Amino acid sequence: MNVATDNAITTDEADHIETRRARGTILLVEDDRSIRRYLEVILQRAGYKVVVASDGLEAMKAVMVPGAIDAVVTDAIMPHLNGYELCRFLRRHPKLKSLPVILLSGLERADASHEPEDRADVYLTKPVRPEELTGCLARLLHKAV
Repeated sequence: MNVATDNAITTDEADHIETRRARGTILLVEDDRSIRRYLEVILQRAGYKVVVASDGLEAMKAVMVPGAIDAVVTDAIMPHLNGYELCRFLRRHPKLKSLPVILLSGLERADASHEPEDRADVYLTKPVRPEELTGCLARLLHKAV
C-alpha cells in the first residue's frame, strides 16, 4: 500500500522549487524604501533571491563577495554613489565587468551622456512594469550562461 504523507513533496513541486532556486541572485539597489520593497517583492515572486542595498556604496560591498550576485538592478539617482557610477565601477572591474546590469531611471534617455563601455545592459524607465523587469532579467541571465 502506497501512502503519501502530508510532508511529501511531489515531483512537480520539486521541479518548481529547483526552477526557483536556479533563477539567480539579484542585487537590488534603490534608495527609496517603498520602491525598493516593491521591486524586491516583484523579483522574489518571479523566483529570484534578492540582496538589497540602499545606495551604490552598499552595492559595491555586496558585489565583492565572489559568485554571490548574478545580476544588478539599480536606480540611476542615489546618494553617495549613483547608479551610473556603480555601473562604471562594475564595467571596469576585471571580475565583474560581465555582470548583467539593469539601470532604472525616471529619464527617457538615461545613457546618452555616458561612455559606451560604462553603460548598463538595459535601461528601463520608472515606473517599471513587473513583466518588463522580470523579462529583461531572464533574457540577460540566459545570455550570460
